[in-house]
Amino acid sequence: MASEGPATRRVQVAEHPRLLKLKEMFNSKFGSTPKFYVRAPGRVNIIGEHIDYCGYSVLPMAVEQDMLIAVEPVKTQTLQLANTNPLYPDFSTSANNIQIDKTKPLWHNYFLCGFKGIQEHFGLSNLTGMNCLVDGNIPPSSGLSSSSALVCCAGLVTLTVLGMNLSKVELAEICAKSERYIGTEGGGMDQSISFLAEEGTAKLIEFSPLRATDVKLPNGAVFVIANSCVAMNKAATSHFNIRVMECRLAAKLLAKYKGLQWDKILRLEEVQAKLDISLEEMLGIVEETLHPEPYSPEEVCRGLGISLQELRTQILSPNTQDVLIFKLYQRAKHVYSEAARVLQFKKICEEAPENMVQLLGELMNQSHVSCRDMYECSCPELDQLVDVCRKFGAQGSRLTGAGWGGCTVSIVPADKLSSFLANVHEAYYQRSDRKLTFEKQNLFATKPGGGALVFLEA
Repeated sequence: MASEGPATRRVQVAEHPRLLKLKEMFNSKFGSTPKFYVRAPGRVNIIGEHIDYCGYSVLPMAVEQDMLIAVEPVKTQTLQLANTNPLYPDFSTSANNIQIDKTKPLWHNYFLCGFKGIQEHFGLSNLTGMNCLVDGNIPPSSGLSSSSALVCCAGLVTLTVLGMNLSKVELAEICAKSERYIGTEGGGMDQSISFLAEEGTAKLIEFSPLRATDVKLPNGAVFVIANSCVAMNKAATSHFNIRVMECRLAAKLLAKYKGLQWDKILRLEEVQAKLDISLEEMLGIVEETLHPEPYSPEEVCRGLGISLQELRTQILSPNTQDVLIFKLYQRAKHVYSEAARVLQFKKICEEAPENMVQLLGELMNQSHVSCRDMYECSCPELDQLVDVCRKFGAQGSRLTGAGWGGCTVSIVPADKLSSFLANVHEAYYQRSDRKLTFEKQNLFATKPGGGALVFLEA
């Protein structure tokens, strides 16, 4: 239940190779034994890209890959963080003086986001320290939400050390808010699915208020994740935050045009809700209100009747204040059409017609075209990988996650899975001029996994 907190399980560590290895590494690092372990999964978004921060529902599932942290509370007030991956250096700081540097998306800052979120939620100042060893097997910068999984894991670690209780929904909302400490103006999908996921089902995640509904995926198909091997770090680039601001500006101009109180509106969904019309009707309003040519900051100001200074200080985020063009028509068109595709996808899953896999695949294909052409969050490698996947038997394939690199997700008939994997492996990973060192984690079938958990040694 979403109203309950994450589950706690007692496990025999010796029977779980990854936990046992983590326990041994923890011992050699800190000279002591972990008191408990926390896991938080990554996710794949099946459909509904770049619309959570616009207020619209999304349709993700948790993957088996996760962040796992071994934890020992200590008497001092020092937070010591280490990572099993030597690429990520150790870090220590005072538990009561958390500084998060937005200019550098270093791995430990994501842990600090979750830690600080819980600390601030409870208004605590005198926090105990802890030793933590982090082990992640979600490919980084792949669009499978490794960073949010770390924020969620850290939030649950902190909550557990404090002996406090929160529901999964409260945890998801706190972690979604606290990830913004790193400068990413995200929605709340990644944190919500990390806590609210359940094995065997995808989830329709809705916002304001946050809730999750089971979506039963088709039996005769498998979802396959393929990594383009182009890394994309949302916090390190401005693409993502520019899109958030373009959607915000589009919402305000549409609201002004329709005589709404535009200065209070932040999201495209709020415009639809206030007008009380369908997504199809909203698309009609986009056509009549916004023009496909890019908007300059000056034109936005004229449209809203404000000064450049007001635009920069009151509407734009600090890292988007110098942007010179905004593609408002294209972004709004993507968001309203993608929101409609999510609802159609859920409806098809519920009605389960005979050609269900084909229909779901068509929606995924339309989503990719919109992401590529209207939202411009694809890249040549992703487009090539999507084409390869469709060529070898995927009924639908699209980029997943923020885009500009990372992974694709494809719906593949179950009886074609083994030939699909072999052919995609050869066509993209072996023949590409990128000379990719192929790893199993670059191409794999996945099924819906469970959400965040606390493990205690039995």
